[in-house]
Parts: sequence; C-alpha cells; structure tokens
Amino acid sequence: MSELLDLAVRAHGGLERWNKVKSVKVAASIGGGLWYVKGKLDYLKNVVVTCDAKVERLVMDFPGQDKRSVFEPERIVMEKADGTLIEARDDPEKAFEGDQREKPWDDIHVAYFSGEALWTYLTTPFLYTYAGFKSEEIASIEVEGETWRRLKVSFPDSVKSHTREQISCFGPDGLLRRHDYTVDVLGGATGLNYASDYRNVDGIVFPTKRRVYAYEGDYQVVKEPLLVAIDMGEITLNF
Repeated sequence: MSELLDLAVRAHGGLERWNKVKSVKVAASIGGGLWYVKGKLDYLKNVVVTCDAKVERLVMDFPGQDKRSVFEPERIVMEKADGTLIEARDDPEKAFEGDQREKPWDDIHVAYFSGEALWTYLTTPFLYTYAGFKSEEIASIEVEGETWRRLKVSFPDSVKSHTREQISCFGPDGLLRRHDYTVDVLGGATGLNYASDYRNVDGIVFPTKRRVYAYEGDYQVVKEPLLVAIDMGEITLNF
C-alpha cells in the first residue's frame, strides 16, 4: 500500500475496523440534472441503500413503493419487498450501448448506474486495497489554498464502476475531497465528484454530501448544471 493510500485509509477509519464491516446501510436522497435529462428527476428522492462491503452488490429499497432493485455487475433484478420478481436484465451494461444524452432511462438503467456508482463511493478508499486494484500517487494540485494529493487508481475488469482509471483527491487530513472520472455508459461524460460533510459512524468516516459537476480540459469544473446531488441521512453499519 502506498503512503498516500495508507494515509487515506487510516483517515477514513482504518483497515482493521473496515474489515469487520459486512455491509453499509444508508438512507439517501439523490437528485440533480442527470436524472431530469433521463426522465427520472424524483425517482431516487427517497431511497434506502444497502451496500455489501466486500462483494460488489447493492440493494436499493424504495420506501412506500413495494419495490427494490438488486445490483450485481452481471445482473439487475427489480422485485417486490417480499422478493417477488418484477423484471430482470442480464449483462445490464450492454443496454447502454448507443445511449444518447436525451434518451430516457428505464428502472433497470437507473439501478445499474446508481448501483455501480454508489458501491464505489461507499467503499472508497478501502476499495483500493482490494485484490486487483492498482494505484499510484500523481502530482498534487492546489485548490482554494489547500494542497490535494492525488491517487490514480486502476480498477480490475471484475469490478464495474464509472471507468477503469479514476483519480481520488485527498486533503492534508487524508479525507477524500474530490473524485475525478469519466463515465463509460454516458459516452465518456466527465465528472468531478466533491465529497464533504463527514460523519464518523461506528469508527468509519463517510462523506454524507456529494456534488457532481462536469469538467473541461485539465479538470476545470463546469459549475452549471449540477449533475448529481447525493445527501445521506442515517447510516448504519452491519458487523
């Protein structure tokens, strides 16, 4: 583990504590311009997400709607609260081929995109210590008077995420400040994902507010529109 990754892991609670976590449960409200464009503006306004800590799997419940989605990299399932199947899609990433900006998404599109995104977000930076991940520190940047150290991370083929190579920016305290990437299923659309409002939950430190904007050129933020907004309420860890 590199010195920077070690700093980040310790700042977010440490591997010893994280290795005891089986899953993370989060009450969340998710909005932003992306969902408006895709015809799903308030679809994720009130959801409860349960994220497996070690295996790429994420369940999203929709309180009061008798439905939930189950995300796994090779299969998406929509089902009722009692487990009754509503619909399913194998190889769900393939359904994004030829996706155009104004093309609406169906429920399974949303389940796949939000699943791979939230699983990455909720397990970072511990995720980067898992088998198959490679990381290296690259040049730091100065942002509003603060030095952000940057970790370039290469994801293994076995993990579905926005794209194979991503950059995490950490502040002097080791906490994630921003997550930079492009999004394969959106045709390489850019994203600067700002993380803030940290909370210590049973020894693990999570950013409870995320704001995602596009970027141009050398990571120059495009302030309008706000693409994705994630606000987390209650967070519970299962050991």
